[in-house]
Amino acid sequence: MTTAIDSNVLVALWDPIDALNLAAQSALDSALNRGRLIVPAPVFAELMAFPKRTEVFLDSFFSDTGIEVDWRLDERVWRSAGRAFQRYVVRRRINRSSPRRILADFLIGAYAAENGHRLLTLDDGLYRSAFPELDIVTA
Repeated sequence: MTTAIDSNVLVALWDPIDALNLAAQSALDSALNRGRLIVPAPVFAELMAFPKRTEVFLDSFFSDTGIEVDWRLDERVWRSAGRAFQRYVVRRRINRSSPRRILADFLIGAYAAENGHRLLTLDDGLYRSAFPELDIVTA
């Protein structure tokens, strides 16, 4: 079984003082024992926004850990993300208290769902509501 990894898991992993650091490490180890690990391109792009996370760092990290980066997002992923984002926008108009989300979140969920991968995330609420069929693993 392939597990796609959400950005927030790696951010927690890289921050030793993050309360979820150990949980992220344990969840990644468990996912690796079940199969291959992969990040979709939007995760790579999001991770570059964090301090000291250059392309060189990320390339080295993914190479050293064996986590694959999938640079391809085909039409079905884009369409699925668009539909989920559209439903979210409608829900948010009705319920103004829901947190603001960005399109990348929906691309990550759609990528996992459309490719039949599990998704390892620290934000299961978003993905459970946007992609109810998605197999979600939390740290």
